[in-house]
Amino acid sequence: MCNFNKQSDDTKLLIHLFMKKAAENIGGVNFLLALIEAMKSKRPNPFMYKECQIASNNTIIKWNKVVFKDKVDLIEEILATHKSSEDPDFNILNYGNTKKKKAVLNMIRALAPVKFEVLPQNPKDGGGFSFEVFERVSDEYIKLNPIFIAMFFCSVEFTKKALKYEV
Repeated sequence: MCNFNKQSDDTKLLIHLFMKKAAENIGGVNFLLALIEAMKSKRPNPFMYKECQIASNNTIIKWNKVVFKDKVDLIEEILATHKSSEDPDFNILNYGNTKKKKAVLNMIRALAPVKFEVLPQNPKDGGGFSFEVFERVSDEYIKLNPIFIAMFFCSVEFTKKALKYEV
């Protein structure tokens, strides 16, 4: 999922447009990349950060719920499987056996209400932006939001490629 070149054209366009607009809403590309760098510095994963916020010099990302390691591990496992599947629209409800499906459903219930808000430190830089963990298409089809994956699980290089993508 974190290989920009293997994304579908629609997903590439979505990520490009969202990241470009997001950068404009927080003061520019450098502010967005600095925030992602600050997020990557948090170990083991910024999504588990107990304060539910991470700040760079110019921007801050906040979310409304503490996330535990088992949920992050399951997302990473799904992403690893998705990486090998080459399917651009991977339905996470089709992941794994019966025991894994129960874990996936529990993860969906736990993470569905999580919302992320990215704001510039200086309100003059823009109004910020927000996103969620999932793109929910129906009760039988749930896809991880590529913006969430890009922000929390992919490299800064992924975001740079998304920003440079030519429509």
